[in-house]
Amino acid sequence: MTGPTTTAPAAPATPGTPHEDARPHIGHAMASEWTKLISVRSTMWTLGTLVVIVVGIGLLFVSQTADEDYVQMPFTTPALFGLLVGQLAVIVLGVLTITSEHGTGLVRTTFTAAPDRHRVLTAKYLVFGATALAATLGSVFVVAAAAMAVHSGSGAGPHSPGEWGGALAGCLYVTLLGALALAVGALVRHSAGAITLMLGLVTLPPVIGGMLGYWEASARIGEIILQYNVPVALMQLFGMPTGQDKVLPGDLPQIALLLLVTGAAVAASYVVVGRRDV
Repeated sequence: MTGPTTTAPAAPATPGTPHEDARPHIGHAMASEWTKLISVRSTMWTLGTLVVIVVGIGLLFVSQTADEDYVQMPFTTPALFGLLVGQLAVIVLGVLTITSEHGTGLVRTTFTAAPDRHRVLTAKYLVFGATALAATLGSVFVVAAAAMAVHSGSGAGPHSPGEWGGALAGCLYVTLLGALALAVGALVRHSAGAITLMLGLVTLPPVIGGMLGYWEASARIGEIILQYNVPVALMQLFGMPTGQDKVLPGDLPQIALLLLVTGAAVAASYVVVGRRDV
């Protein structure tokens, strides 16, 4: 006859072991989104295109200017010419950050693994925003530093640190455009459709404003559109002389308008993503 079998008490799980149930938080979602962002080819292509265009066109502009050209122009202005084209790469990346998952069906897996959709969407905005801002700032800095190194002679006149603040605001403006593109992508869920909408938003206002200016009844509306659009806003932020006799709105109204539009689109994306099936 054998005695009663005794079972040794289970050792308590130590903190940090796989047995511990870690409550998911925004950091986990951001790590996941970062992994997805850097693991797709579209990210490298779009960011690489941004850097090549901004730095390439900017350095070409620097090589064609003289010290005297910077008397009325900041050293950061050469980066503007590449950024006017490079911003399209940021917009495309913003759209693809979310629509690529809808196209492949990965979004179902994402929301199954992380049921809190608002946390996932917040992580997408944060990871994309930080990546786009870093790439844009780095590209602009390279061009501005080159202009300052080559054309910093006495003929260039005095320059204040405030022009670097304008360039920073311009980079934030482009990043906001990318965030708006991400929000549009979340609402549309189709890459081509969202990119088309964003390209129209960026490129069509100057054309529409010019057309409306031909008719007296719509001339005032056309004038407002010509004052508040993406190219004009970037030219103002980077300190490029516009050559217009009329007084243009300040930097703050330009940024405030984009903040208002982006904020509305982002809020709508949270509502829609939280309510629909996928």
